[in-house]
Amino acid sequence: MPHAAEPPEPPRRWLIQGGMGVGVSGWRLARAVAREGQLGVVSGTALDVVLARVLQTGDPGGHARRALAAFPHPGLARAVLDRYHRADGLAEGAPMRPAPRLRAAGGGPADVLTVLGNFVEVWLAKEGHDGTVGINYLEKIQLATAPAMFGAILAGVDHVLVGAGVPGQIPALASRLARCEPCLTKVTVEGDEEPLDHPFDPRALLAGHPPGPLRRPEVLAIVSLPVLASYLARDPATRPDGYVIETSGAGGHSAPPRGPLRLDGAGEPLYGPRDDPDLARMAALGLPFWLAGGQASPEALAAARARGAAGVQVGSAFALCEESGIARPLREELLGRARAGTLTVRNDPRASPTAFPFKVAELPGTLSEPEVAAARRRVCDLGFLRTPVRAERGLVYRCAAEPVAAYVRKGGSAAGAEGRRCLCNGLLATVGLAQRRPGGRVEPALVTLGKDLSFLPALSPDGRPYSAAAVVRWLGGTDRAAPADRAASAPGTP
Repeated sequence: MPHAAEPPEPPRRWLIQGGMGVGVSGWRLARAVAREGQLGVVSGTALDVVLARVLQTGDPGGHARRALAAFPHPGLARAVLDRYHRADGLAEGAPMRPAPRLRAAGGGPADVLTVLGNFVEVWLAKEGHDGTVGINYLEKIQLATAPAMFGAILAGVDHVLVGAGVPGQIPALASRLARCEPCLTKVTVEGDEEPLDHPFDPRALLAGHPPGPLRRPEVLAIVSLPVLASYLARDPATRPDGYVIETSGAGGHSAPPRGPLRLDGAGEPLYGPRDDPDLARMAALGLPFWLAGGQASPEALAAARARGAAGVQVGSAFALCEESGIARPLREELLGRARAGTLTVRNDPRASPTAFPFKVAELPGTLSEPEVAAARRRVCDLGFLRTPVRAERGLVYRCAAEPVAAYVRKGGSAAGAEGRRCLCNGLLATVGLAQRRPGGRVEPALVTLGKDLSFLPALSPDGRPYSAAAVVRWLGGTDRAAPADRAASAPGTP
């Protein structure tokens, strides 16, 4: 009896909507892009805190509660609701209730909240359509990797994208988590020769509530150069399903230049020919790849595909659209200044405590202003960018943006802390989830964006808002005029 023909492989999406954290590429944006037939991506950074704060602000529209009702372990969902949900929101000036921090030993409430936060975001992004949804993680935040990815897999995530480091352990982790097997994440500890094993057991977390068959998502490694892509491709255990080649033109973090760091007259890193990816070498690996960083135009898409790429990844054009998570006043300020030609985006080599260059949009009242940064009391109460360090008193966690005295006490240097900004608090403030401090102070925002904003005249020629659908259709050549008033689904409607 002849074998049945294999079903044809579905066509590769030519567009990846970039994962932008914290919460800029939230479920509304990812869902809008997925509905257009492309890969919509939610940011997976700090989704435990995002969920806790959304619930405390009342969960307008009931979206988080609707997703929690679908979680396979109702008791865990109920415990989080009881702890964080405030039906009437928080009183004026009341602080947000803190979320538990992840620790190297693993387990406990922090793992549960991380799983639930990722489940909620992906579940809402996938609700009401059959498009593809991905989630973006930072290899730098290793303590969150396994519980975060498991929450996303429980919600049916289609792709996992990982950058900001060497994501060699992600493919194997994705396979184990999809089988609901215990796993160990290798966590780099400064001062130790060998990484620390960080345990996570999905079955223990869901005790008595099996989720049914789970599907392994495809893994896309975000890299800056083919040398890292080649390294990952050599071993089946580390080989991803594809790559995103992200150049220095992308917003957020970017890889530092190869070789000794040199700065231009404005104090920004200088990139040279060694930093340009060899796309012929990428194509020779035989895995699909997408180009990112300054790719937001139909012409850039065509050029990328002509050089062997499956397509492009675009971030900033979506960061400024109506479905973006950036708080509306900040988004309108960005758009107004961009159109007036007065918006500056600086590739700051000092702002991020990770020591990676970080794009900062210069806006009044935000941490981009030295006086605003100087007036902010340094505090590290979220800690996503903390680094485990082996000290005389045992394992400690430090961040270059924490109080200087604390950083020095843990073995850091005062010079290493100079100029660092608290990305955790600043990015949450950017999406309207700022912590409130004693005395009426509110955490200031920190806005990141790419440098190339040449897409705006096409997407919004008359200055009106534009939708995520308009971006997709303009890039794909099906709506070159990209009318700004093209209907976008109202935020929050399923």
